[in-house]
Amino acid sequence: MNTEVNLAGIKMKNPITVASGTFGYGREFAEYIDLNKLGGIVTKGTSLKPRPGNKPPRVCETTAGMLNAIGLQNPGVEHFINEDLPWLKKFDTAVIVNACGSTIDEYVELCRILNKTDIDGVELNLSCPNVKEGCLAFGTTYEGVKNVTSQVRKVLDKPLIVKLTPNVTDITQPAKAAQDAGADGVSLINTLLGMSIDIHKKRPMLANNTGGLSGPAVKPVAVRMVYQVAQAVDIPVLGLGGIVTGDDAIEFMLAGATAVSIGTGNFISPEVPVNAVKGVEEYMKKYNISDINEIIGAVQMN
Repeated sequence: MNTEVNLAGIKMKNPITVASGTFGYGREFAEYIDLNKLGGIVTKGTSLKPRPGNKPPRVCETTAGMLNAIGLQNPGVEHFINEDLPWLKKFDTAVIVNACGSTIDEYVELCRILNKTDIDGVELNLSCPNVKEGCLAFGTTYEGVKNVTSQVRKVLDKPLIVKLTPNVTDITQPAKAAQDAGADGVSLINTLLGMSIDIHKKRPMLANNTGGLSGPAVKPVAVRMVYQVAQAVDIPVLGLGGIVTGDDAIEFMLAGATAVSIGTGNFISPEVPVNAVKGVEEYMKKYNISDINEIIGAVQMN
């Protein structure tokens, strides 16, 4: 069986990656699973300078999912290059850096630096708050996505995947903007904006009041959006949102995803990603599929 996929120019041994923010830089998970079995690792969101993140509490459990408002806490790109990247390169898996910033200049300078490193690609996180535009996310408008992506494209020769926020009216518009600006692929969905209230304290569960909803609760929304985007653009899609099993991964691929990322599932068990790889292989055997690429976008609509 052939389980190899080509995601926006990034060749992976299988379509299973781990999503930004839930896997750190892989060190903790390497104690429990073999990272060589993964198709790729999407790193924790990395910024130009270190970020302390939001004050706690920053995470709370919800029905079939979780809310988080971490605030993109990370040690910065210099620490990543000196400490984390050399360690990650010991493994036979693609390394994709999730890049975040608060201004276009930050995105551009960060990607200029990353372009000189031995990474396989960049996932541009456009759900970051734009401090110069009232802290609205860069990714909520066609022009916003196109502007950031086109500026980054000028300094980045490596594969560029733009991560899309689902908190928009029409998900196909930012996807088209990414394609028009020269992106090699898109990833979706990022978290849905949500809120949870402690009824006894009569206060929000998160110090930030609102946060990003992820986990199985968002999967049907994510599958629908992946399908819509796959129909609207010609560049590959990295699908994510509530994937926990190999069957979940197959569902996203049938909707049009070339590869998938597992996020909240990593908190359920460190073995979820490697079990998903096995699940995909079992599905292929069951239905006598010789090449995983045969199922990409193969859903038959009613």
